[in-house]
Amino acid sequence: MRLGELIEALGGELVQGSSETIVAGVDDPTSANGTDLVFAEDVVGAKRALSGGAAAVVLKPGCAATDSPNPRMSIVETDQPRLWFARAAKLLKPALPQPSIHAPHHLGSHLRIGKDVAIETGAVIGDRVALGHRTRIEAGAIIGEGVVIGEECRIYPRAVLYPGTTLGNRVVVHAGAVLGADGFGYVRDSTNGAYTQFPQQGTLVIEDDVEIGANSTIDRGALAETRIRRGTKIDNLVHIGHNCDIGEDVIIVMGTGISGSCTVGNGAVLAGQVGVGDHATIGPGVILGGQAGVLSGKTVTNEGLKPGTVLWGTPARPLKQVLRELAVLARLAKKQGTGNRE
Repeated sequence: MRLGELIEALGGELVQGSSETIVAGVDDPTSANGTDLVFAEDVVGAKRALSGGAAAVVLKPGCAATDSPNPRMSIVETDQPRLWFARAAKLLKPALPQPSIHAPHHLGSHLRIGKDVAIETGAVIGDRVALGHRTRIEAGAIIGEGVVIGEECRIYPRAVLYPGTTLGNRVVVHAGAVLGADGFGYVRDSTNGAYTQFPQQGTLVIEDDVEIGANSTIDRGALAETRIRRGTKIDNLVHIGHNCDIGEDVIIVMGTGISGSCTVGNGAVLAGQVGVGDHATIGPGVILGGQAGVLSGKTVTNEGLKPGTVLWGTPARPLKQVLRELAVLARLAKKQGTGNRE
């Protein structure tokens, strides 16, 4: 699509470059190519975007006034560049293929299937899927176009792997799990309150020896990737948002929810119903007790604590500290109650 067509549809002002610039997709400034659109919301981000290889960038007015603007890049200015970018992504998204009806089980074309692979009745394998040696795809599982699955993996019934998902070796995905769905990312129009989905076109990488419990969900990255590193074990009914990086040998127990863009260090343990806000960091070896909470943007580490210390409460802090605080509150409440009777 021509950049001028996007401007006609979405508004904005072309302040540098040509309206004939061809834009085929959207991406992050670090990986954008000569047909991609990127965005930035401040001068620092604009400088980064203008130093990349994108065809065009959408900025807030005045942000293009950097020391070394890229004269080859087209620049669009608008008051809400993130929203403009998200709406442009919807316009640039390829049309879905025409629907068709397949037999109870379907194998796509251009498959790469290793030795001793089992595919049970009712499974759907999309085009250009790669299945490693001795991998098993069970009844009703859906493997999307271009998915790569390593050796000795087991995909249980009715699990769904979206396009853009890559599994290493010996990965287990239990029934009903959904891997690589869109993240929950939206941009709000400050003028009318309407929401537009921010592009969810990144990837999901599951490394070797990971196990994912039944009905758990892991979102792909928005523009980059979500990654679950080697040996991590995820219980049933866990949700991991987009752009997260979960370290090696992490344990995540039932009912835990991890918001987008979080980092969890190697060997951490997140007990049942732990809640983690977006852009939070959980350090290596941290143990979060059941129903502990980590607030958005916060960092939780074991610094200054004995190994094996359990953190609890919201915000998460050492369990002994929480128990002391509760004891103090109980005494105050008891004293207050006694005073009222008098």
